Amino acid sequence: RRTSEPIEIEDRLESLICRVGEKSTSSLESNLEGLAGVLEADLPNYKNKILRILCAVARLLPEKLTVYTTLVGLLNAKNYNFGGEFVEAMIRQLKETLKSNLYSEAVYLVRFLSDLVNCHVIAAPSMVAMFENFVSVTQEEDIPQVRSDWYVYAVLSCLPWVGKELYEKKDVEMDRLLNQIDGYLKRRQKTHVPMLQVWSAEKPHPQEEYLDCLWAQVQKLKKDRWQERHILRPYIAFDSVLCEALQHNLPPFTPPAHSDDAVYPMPRVVFRMFDYTDAPEGPVMPGSHSVERFVIEENLHCIIKSHWRERKTCAAQLLSYPGKNKIPLNYHIVEVIFGELFQLPAPPHIEVMYTALLIELCKLQPGSLPQVVSFLTARLAQATEMMYMRLDTMNTTCVDRFVSWFSHHLSNFQFRWSWDDWADCLTVDPEKPKPKFVKEVLEKSMRLSYHQRIVDIVPSGFSGLIPAEPLFQYKYEDESSSSLPGYAMAITVGNAIKNRASNDEILAVLKEVPNPNQEDDDDEGYGFNPLKIDVFLQTLLHLAAKSFSHSFSALAKFHEVLKTLTESDEGKLHILKVVYEAWRNHPQMIAVLVDKMIRTQIVDCAAVANWIFSSDMAHDFTRLYMWEILHSTIRKMNKHVQKIQKELEEAKDKLEKQQHKKQKDSGDEEDMEKNSEDEDGQLEEQIERLQEKVESAQSEQKNLFLVIFQRFIMLLTEHLVRCETGSVDINTSWYKNCIERLQQIFLMHHVIIQQYMGTLENLLFTAELDHHILAVYQQFCALQL
Repeated sequence: RRTSEPIEIEDRLESLICRVGEKSTSSLESNLEGLAGVLEADLPNYKNKILRILCAVARLLPEKLTVYTTLVGLLNAKNYNFGGEFVEAMIRQLKETLKSNLYSEAVYLVRFLSDLVNCHVIAAPSMVAMFENFVSVTQEEDIPQVRSDWYVYAVLSCLPWVGKELYEKKDVEMDRLLNQIDGYLKRRQKTHVPMLQVWSAEKPHPQEEYLDCLWAQVQKLKKDRWQERHILRPYIAFDSVLCEALQHNLPPFTPPAHSDDAVYPMPRVVFRMFDYTDAPEGPVMPGSHSVERFVIEENLHCIIKSHWRERKTCAAQLLSYPGKNKIPLNYHIVEVIFGELFQLPAPPHIEVMYTALLIELCKLQPGSLPQVVSFLTARLAQATEMMYMRLDTMNTTCVDRFVSWFSHHLSNFQFRWSWDDWADCLTVDPEKPKPKFVKEVLEKSMRLSYHQRIVDIVPSGFSGLIPAEPLFQYKYEDESSSSLPGYAMAITVGNAIKNRASNDEILAVLKEVPNPNQEDDDDEGYGFNPLKIDVFLQTLLHLAAKSFSHSFSALAKFHEVLKTLTESDEGKLHILKVVYEAWRNHPQMIAVLVDKMIRTQIVDCAAVANWIFSSDMAHDFTRLYMWEILHSTIRKMNKHVQKIQKELEEAKDKLEKQQHKKQKDSGDEEDMEKNSEDEDGQLEEQIERLQEKVESAQSEQKNLFLVIFQRFIMLLTEHLVRCETGSVDINTSWYKNCIERLQQIFLMHHVIIQQYMGTLENLLFTAELDHHILAVYQQFCALQL
């Protein structure tokens, strides 16, 4: 019992600190005063634990920043030495987070330190000195722009909290600092912006680069004499106590030097969907350049970041946001959630989380929050309508996410929607964004339901956009197909499969299939013969068409036959063509079968890429499922390379440990030495084999990207030449889709593609390339410059 008591006290301290600032019968001020008293009494025995917890909450609970800075201020007023130790611990933690590339957490730590100036823990001049060191990074040479961007962002994002205090104490230095930032922002390049914008149009809401937007907000704040009306500032109530406290100077802080393995945050574009005209009832929405907008959005992002794993908690925390009566909270929540969902290159969290969170927000008990629930559901419907109206200028990657979110959302609300409001999509070219979006939504909805249900819920006028019934198209179905070459053989193969023939017996039967490509089949009869693949795969998939599981079992059972038929590249391409012909009305089945064939090495990744870009697939080229297949294929290739690289690293570590152990035990007997030499030899051989495998896999990976980019360039060049010769506008729906799919490949796989930049630049993205295509590559390069 005696041993468990300290642990109980430590757990209690952690719980008290983490829960302060949550709903309570007492006021926040009295809770903070009480907690400061408890912690002060426990400092002699549990100082290190209290320091650790406070440093952790500063990093991990940024939405309660001012609550914790006030707490630290009260402790510093009671115990000056503890305040000093806390500041030192925070600086140590800041250095560690920067070293570990945890830049978003580092921003929270800098912001926490800056707010300690308001609580009289840190002296204002030393904070300004730290900011000056941060901004001096913009003068460094041969560094990527994203490095100086982060340091400038860290300084600017603190100013809503501490700008007023610093300006009162050090106005001349602050003016100089802001002038330096202004100069930097004017000279930085912004080639990357078009690639990261959700909408290409600037109306109704400009899609601004994040630093430009924050700079405009800080400029307005300065003009308003640093008066900010939204941040909760509990320390004001304790001003008489805090102003008596002694302050600490921050130790000189030099930003760690740039290193090649540093991974800085990518630039962003600020997502805007609403302004004050969209929220006519209730409180007014702050303007896009008011600092309140930044603070509210930042806090909502922090709540999602802290609670995204628990959707119920996250929804409740968002809806109980402090100061919610002074702002149109529902508009802000919807805008922030969609801003994260559509963030390019990737959302901060998995996509399905945002769907679950929005459903949770809509479902929150009407008993306790009647006006919020109906109100939020209405805001969501309003947002959906606005996004639908703006589909023409929406980035294709974001349209994909919009399709996935909306279909999943509808499936949780019995697919109820006012479809007639979208009847305008029925009178335009089906390749235009609106009809295409509705078609994709219905197709995704069918995956979450069944065909007849979709037919029943959609008005009859939309029948042209309803996906076809997902039935197997068997080429050799009945006697009407008897004139087709291979019809008789298909019946023979079908009977052999039904009679449980072995792989060898099937191959013997297929030997009889004539090859339409040559007079006499080669001796073995195993060369590329499209008719063999047609007859065998059509028949096999037809017999296994009942479910995914039946199809998987069939592929597994006749794996040897399929491998034999696809020894050549043409065979691999043809097998994919046959899968498409048979299941063309069931995109999901095509996707899972292609996935299975890659996993079982019946086809390779390059074959899938070539098939997607082939003329046979041109009519489906802009459909979402094709790109899901391609991205899934690239991910599989990347995982394969990572797996072998990990095995190689592990083998090298093992060898190093063994050699290290051998040096320590060098005094032992000879036979032990002989054993360890054998083990070393085996490991070295294994490392050599793995090294070869890694090189081969990387070469395959590079080849896959070369194939994809080469095919993109060919297709886009053909289109541009055709338009130029016919004096036609290049900006067709197909062109927008294709060029944005090229952007999507770069963005979604940017980490891997960066390894092959030299090759891409020398072979494909050369200066002679059409500037429309080259611009995409240049935007991509600018992301990490």
